[in-house]
Amino acid sequence: MADAVDGIDDHDEITTRVLDGAYDQFCRMGIRRSTMEDVAKQAGVSRITVYRRFTTKEELVKQVVQREFRRYFDQFLIDIQHAETTADRVVIGFASALRAIRGNPLVGGMLTAEPDVLLPSMISDNGATLAAVQKFVAGQLRSEQRAGNISGNVDVELAAEMMARVSASFLVTPSRVVDLDDEVQVRAVARKFLVPMIEA
Repeated sequence: MADAVDGIDDHDEITTRVLDGAYDQFCRMGIRRSTMEDVAKQAGVSRITVYRRFTTKEELVKQVVQREFRRYFDQFLIDIQHAETTADRVVIGFASALRAIRGNPLVGGMLTAEPDVLLPSMISDNGATLAAVQKFVAGQLRSEQRAGNISGNVDVELAAEMMARVSASFLVTPSRVVDLDDEVQVRAVARKFLVPMIEA
């Protein structure tokens, strides 16, 4: 997940083919029902080739999900680039995060169809997944602080932690109060409860 935050992607052509094949296979059949041999067939490589690059299925799943998070981080930056204020970037970023992750064919699909596969890895990874998201958000807030858009009195590390945890909570446990498919409502929640976190 740290690599996803830092934007590292130095996969060779075969590894990329395996990751692409795994993504397609997992989206089509789910992770639990997919084998390494299924992934090899989907990628057009041998099973041995898959195992040379990923010694276990768990490692392969981790790398595929990490790549999807990297794509999310890239999309986040695109979504907020035209926002005029820091508050607007927080609001748009929060809505973008929920929309992108819930709408992702793999991650969103796992949250819906195979939560018992995805959630344990998010919870039992000693906080690594949440820490990666927190690191990314904190980096964005520090940039705002350096630009003078956020007071130096604001603890951006703690604000980022709270924002990441609120987002994760909505994703893991669907709300019966907030309609996550209603963009206007989601943005209103962010403006009312998240924006005050960065106001001195």
